[in-house]
Amino acid sequence: MPKLNLSQNGTTSIFEQGPDTDKLEQLLEPHFERPSLRLTPSPYISEKNLTKRWQKLESLTDQDALLDEQSKTNAELYNKNIEHFIGTVKLPVGIAGPLRVNGLYANKDYLVPLATTEAALVASYNRGAQLITAAGGASAMLLNEGVTRTPVFAFERLADAGQFVAWVVTQYDHFKQVAESTTSHGKLHDINVNIDGNQVYLVFEFHTGDASGQNMVTIATHKVFHYILEHAPIEPREAFLDGNLSGDKKPNTHTLRHVRGKKVSADVHLSRELVKKYLHTTPEKMVKFGQMTTTGSALSGGIGVNAHYANALAALYIACGQDAACVAESAIGMTRMEINEQGGLYACVTLPNLMLGTVGGGTGLPSQKACLDILGLHGSGNAKALAEVAASLCLAGELSIVGAFCADHFTRAHQKLAR
Repeated sequence: MPKLNLSQNGTTSIFEQGPDTDKLEQLLEPHFERPSLRLTPSPYISEKNLTKRWQKLESLTDQDALLDEQSKTNAELYNKNIEHFIGTVKLPVGIAGPLRVNGLYANKDYLVPLATTEAALVASYNRGAQLITAAGGASAMLLNEGVTRTPVFAFERLADAGQFVAWVVTQYDHFKQVAESTTSHGKLHDINVNIDGNQVYLVFEFHTGDASGQNMVTIATHKVFHYILEHAPIEPREAFLDGNLSGDKKPNTHTLRHVRGKKVSADVHLSRELVKKYLHTTPEKMVKFGQMTTTGSALSGGIGVNAHYANALAALYIACGQDAACVAESAIGMTRMEINEQGGLYACVTLPNLMLGTVGGGTGLPSQKACLDILGLHGSGNAKALAEVAASLCLAGELSIVGAFCADHFTRAHQKLAR
């Protein structure tokens, strides 16, 4: 293996003992011969395509590990969810709960399915859920919702951009009609304008009903985008459907104060006795931990402050057919703990980027629908409740992990359950 020589300032200088120059050039040269491995021309699922794909794969792995009988039986169901299908990956699914949620939309005890390969994760959320339930439940409130797409237009000069914006602000009703002609569920809710010199970013914000809504919003905005190109009094020099202002699948600071998806806050009051019984620590210790780690988060350049929202959301999203890549933005938010008037612990979380739904996407696939059925939240009318459950689950996880660090049980739990 080549050995890296690091200079004093930490930058890589040159291979200290690597291959000779000719060998290095040969290794890194581009090669243009025909690939020995090829996919089927059609990306769709059919018995013929599956057979052809596995003819190429059978020498690499056991077909039954990915394409078992249930995967074969349900193969046609996946046609709208994946291309070049070869089977399914099985992940262990555990249950945390009961988690009592006292929300505007979620208002009962929930058993929460979590799909993960990380030992101790379900145990931690289960402990937090039981603690919250023993305290009477978490209060949860959906604060706002909206899914965005942000086309960008470039002009020759600022004056042209100004004329373009002057026209745009008169077109809301037209844009709304065009956008909503593409969907029976999506509603154009708002348009914001951002000018950066000769470039204009338009932020189209939609309400998407019970769907997560990324595809719905993309299709609707695309229709408006082309309406703009055809009717704008000033022709843009360049234009693109998305200018990367939406924060789609990327952590960003903008939505900490706004929304993308569903914005939810959840809180709970815990007596001193419950903190001691379930977490084996004190409210004072947990508040001090929160103060010191908030400073650590700021020093590291973190966006928001939380211990591990991503653990809850990744496991919940995978189990329930959500777009797992949205964890990149959904796992941003604020956790806060303080001593309440009774000397117990007050804890709250606010998550402004919960991208989730109960219809569409992967929510109707057999295993994922089964997990939503366990929650009682599959189908229309349930997305807002799912968002409140997700926030309450994150609250449970924050309490459990902070308690584990304060009681010095974090490592012990992983050693016990992960070995």
